Amino acid sequence: MDYELILLAAGQSRRMVASTNKILLCILDRPVIEYSLETFLQDEKCLHIVLVVEKNEQLLLEKLISEKFGSTKTPITIVVGGMERQDSVYNGLATLKNQEGFVLIHDGARPFIEQKVVDELVNKMTQTNAAIVAVPVKDTIKCVHNQVVEKTIPRESLWQVQTPQGFLIKTIKSAHQNAKIEGFFGTDDASLVEHYGGKVAVVTGDYDNIKLTTPEDMLIGEAVLLKRRTEDKDGRKS
Repeated sequence: MDYELILLAAGQSRRMVASTNKILLCILDRPVIEYSLETFLQDEKCLHIVLVVEKNEQLLLEKLISEKFGSTKTPITIVVGGMERQDSVYNGLATLKNQEGFVLIHDGARPFIEQKVVDELVNKMTQTNAAIVAVPVKDTIKCVHNQVVEKTIPRESLWQVQTPQGFLIKTIKSAHQNAKIEGFFGTDDASLVEHYGGKVAVVTGDYDNIKLTTPEDMLIGEAVLLKRRTEDKDGRKS
């Protein structure tokens, strides 16, 4: 099933402690945003990408796309984001070409999503109208108040949510419109669907699909890419 993509690149990067947007920082000599763009541009099911950016970075990203991805057949539309992530998604939804189709929403700061996970998500999304990528929590989770443990939460039912998240466009657009009217802000797009009574399916993701948030994450990201390069090289040899 074909889909459009909203790729969010308008974050403030406060915790990265960097002078520039983290999606423009480099890992192994390539800007972070290039990795996500490359993955989805290589997917034949991705018919259109809406890249949501900071207004003051629009020209810079237009130049990057023209230089690195100018020959791609998949159209890329650049849209200026809003005050909050939810506002940016809303702006992206308004720019989709086919309002009757499906959309994936992905954080540009998660550059390590793999095609096999995207394929599984798209299949689940088309069956259920709403699906997310997540991984089971590994650590013990405790509820703490005033630095005192109140209880230990069983981790068997806890999942760490990632992106992309996939939806029937009508489903997610309705949820965003209702949230805008109500003034409700969710922690992710799926939480909006949940808030208005929708069911969201889960696809098991990959622990490598981290979100780059702090300087330490950049080191982890480099390790992920070096590992994948080694695996690709070994695969060719075999």
